[in-house]
Amino acid sequence: MAGPKARMSAADIEAAEWHGRLGGRNVDARMIEDFFTWRQSPENAEAYRRVETVWSGTGKLAADPQVNEALEAAFSRRTQRRRPPRLLLGLAAVSAAAALAGGFSFWLQSRTVFSTGVGEERLVQLADGSSVRLDTASRVKVRFDGGRRFIELQEGQAFFTVAHDASRPFVVAAGDARVTALGTVFDVRREAAGVTVVLVSGAVEVADKAGAAKRMTAGQQARVTKAGVATRAADVDVETGWIDGRIVLRDAPLRAAVAEVNRYLPEKIVLDETVTGRASVNGVFRTGDRDAFVSTATEVFDLKASAGPGGTIVLTGRSE
Repeated sequence: MAGPKARMSAADIEAAEWHGRLGGRNVDARMIEDFFTWRQSPENAEAYRRVETVWSGTGKLAADPQVNEALEAAFSRRTQRRRPPRLLLGLAAVSAAAALAGGFSFWLQSRTVFSTGVGEERLVQLADGSSVRLDTASRVKVRFDGGRRFIELQEGQAFFTVAHDASRPFVVAAGDARVTALGTVFDVRREAAGVTVVLVSGAVEVADKAGAAKRMTAGQQARVTKAGVATRAADVDVETGWIDGRIVLRDAPLRAAVAEVNRYLPEKIVLDETVTGRASVNGVFRTGDRDAFVSTATEVFDLKASAGPGGTIVLTGRSE
């Protein structure tokens, strides 16, 4: 059995570093692309799987004396160069795994819930190599087993990058919708009126509660309501701009635009009922940037902004 001084490979160290980076808040599309390029190597993919598995499992084994001893030994050998706390624990966890060869086995995120608050986003790396990026005020429940990878989008919106595994379909349930994929990239948004699926790449099958299904191709959008499944061409940039922190509005009615911006704001914008008309909004705004949207709306649509109750901003017509 390997002792606590078992050496970590370069792949293990790089895997722990990637785990630390992807767990941070400043994660963009380029970083994700670089990560998947790095993980194409079988050695790197296996090293990352070990880090994710141990990261999930070590919390459950905090009271185990062997784990504590191995973690202590790993921390005592760390270099003088300071690393982020998550990365230090990730490296220590890899050392602990080497010290406990054959001792424990974990199944990462086999039954786990992840969520975000208003204005928050979160990237979750799954044990199979897939990833889920949660938008504002969203919640998913993950359950993996030997024959299926199952995710329930309980509320909000999520962007899925699915690792190919022909033996285990990747299924996302959201309300009455079921999305089945093997290896692809797609976005799912759940609202009271229905579920919207936007396919970025690959192919998926979207089914409604009755089992009626349609196969989507890249660049398509499916809308699942009580009336069934309807597909059409999608404006992918608009629908997935949120993953880069952008709200892209194209010919959006003013009231709909306000509702979209409000999804990211704890203190909302209130559009007075007297503001009418068919004015539409075109533009790109940063998620959570209330001031920029209010400034644009007041200038373009000749509105007046005033402080409302609870920190809200009320938009009214100039004559009000």
